[in-house]
Amino acid sequence: MLTSGVQEALSPKAAERMQWTDEGVVLGVRKHGETSVILELMTRAHGRHLGLVHGGRSKSLQAVLQPGNTVQATWRARLDDNLGAYQVEGLNLRAARLMGSSMALYGLATLAHLMRYFPERDPHFALYETMTVLVDHLDDPDLAPPLFVRFELAMLTELGFGLDLSSCAATGSERDLVYVSPRSGRAVSAQAGEPYKDRLLKLPGFLIGQSRSNRPDEEEIRSGFALTDFFLHQNVFEPHGRRAPEERARFVALATAGDD
Repeated sequence: MLTSGVQEALSPKAAERMQWTDEGVVLGVRKHGETSVILELMTRAHGRHLGLVHGGRSKSLQAVLQPGNTVQATWRARLDDNLGAYQVEGLNLRAARLMGSSMALYGLATLAHLMRYFPERDPHFALYETMTVLVDHLDDPDLAPPLFVRFELAMLTELGFGLDLSSCAATGSERDLVYVSPRSGRAVSAQAGEPYKDRLLKLPGFLIGQSRSNRPDEEEIRSGFALTDFFLHQNVFEPHGRRAPEERARFVALATAGDD
C-alpha cells in the first residue's frame, strides 16, 4: 500500500507543481560546474525563481541568458522544493541594445537588487508587468527615469508599504497636492502642508497626472527618486540591515543629468 506522501507525490496536482512553463525576465546568472549556470528569473506567474540551465555557458545560450532579456522557460524538478532545471528560449533579446546605455546597465543592476527583496517563488503579477515596461525603455533617457520611480512605488506597494497619493491626509482634498507625509506616506495639499513644508517630502506632479509638461523635468525626477529613496530606506533597506545599491545612485545621477 502506498503511503499518503507517495500518493500525493504521484498525483496529477503534484506533477503540475513539478513542471511549468512561464515567461520571465533574466535577473542574473552564476556559474555552476564546468558548463552550466544557475539562472535567476522574475517570472510572470511564479515570481522570482531559480533553476539550473545545463550547457548555459555555451555561446548560443550566453546570448539568451543576459540580464534584461525576456525568455520562455520550462522548469522541471523531482520535488517542488528542489532547485530544478530550466529549458529556455529567447522571446525578447533586448540586452544587446541595452548594453549600449550606461544608464540602462545601472538600471538593470538596480532592478535585480530590488527584486531580491521579494521571497523566491512569490508571484507578483502587477509588478511583473510594470517591470517589463520599464526594462523595455531603460535606455530611453526621457522615459526610463519616470518609469523607474513608478516601479519603485509599485515595489513598495507589493511589499505592503504603498503610498496614498490620492487625497490630502489633512483635508481630504484631491486638489493642489504637492507634499507627502514621511510619517503616513499620504499626500498633503499645499495649504495644509505650508506650516510643515520643511518636514514634508515633495510630491512631483507626474506621479498624480499634474506634471508641468509631457516630460517630467530634472527637478521632478529628482523629487520622485528622493520620495522613493526615503520610503525604501525606511521600510526595505534599513530593516534588512542593508544600504541602497551603489548602482541606484549612479542610475539616478544619469537620470537627472539630462544625457546618457
